[in-house]
Amino acid sequence: MADPSPHFNQDLLHRPHARLMGNVDEDMLRTLLDALEPAEDGDGDLAVEISTLGGDAEVARRMVLEIDLARSRLPARRFVFIGKTTIYSAGVTIMSAFPKQDRFITSDAVLLIHSRQLDKTLELSGPLRGSLPKVQALQQQLETGCRLEEKGFARLIEGSDIPLHEVKERGLHNWYLTAQEALDRGLVAALL
Repeated sequence: MADPSPHFNQDLLHRPHARLMGNVDEDMLRTLLDALEPAEDGDGDLAVEISTLGGDAEVARRMVLEIDLARSRLPARRFVFIGKTTIYSAGVTIMSAFPKQDRFITSDAVLLIHSRQLDKTLELSGPLRGSLPKVQALQQQLETGCRLEEKGFARLIEGSDIPLHEVKERGLHNWYLTAQEALDRGLVAALL
């Protein structure tokens, strides 16, 4: 296996600081926080490995925040993303916490990018004026979700050749990218 970058420590591939596997949920968030705590006293590159079929988008956003906060507390350390095999949905959100030059994925990896999802039934019954607040609340939820989606997509594609309109359109219909496609489009620095 060739060194993908003159600045990539191959030991990180085998011994990352945080191993995040499975569903993106509160347990995964705790695993990340527990792994970041001892990093306060360390030095050198800090690697976060992930393999996931996705999960809770809001937990993924919180994990992005925690990585950003750790990076600001530890400006001398480089945070490296290592995606293995499956990096779906909320996993791609977590990947967006790392700049392109610090994103590495295994050659067998597949990424799934899709739009934020909502599964909700709204029942309206009774006076129209009484139903309006329910409709307005749902509209606010949808508009907020769309703003968060666009912000996340913009962060993900920064430094790539993917324009925002393309990721928004392709994300509507589950966009699967092989590792080579992710590299060719500039979403990652190198394949491992």
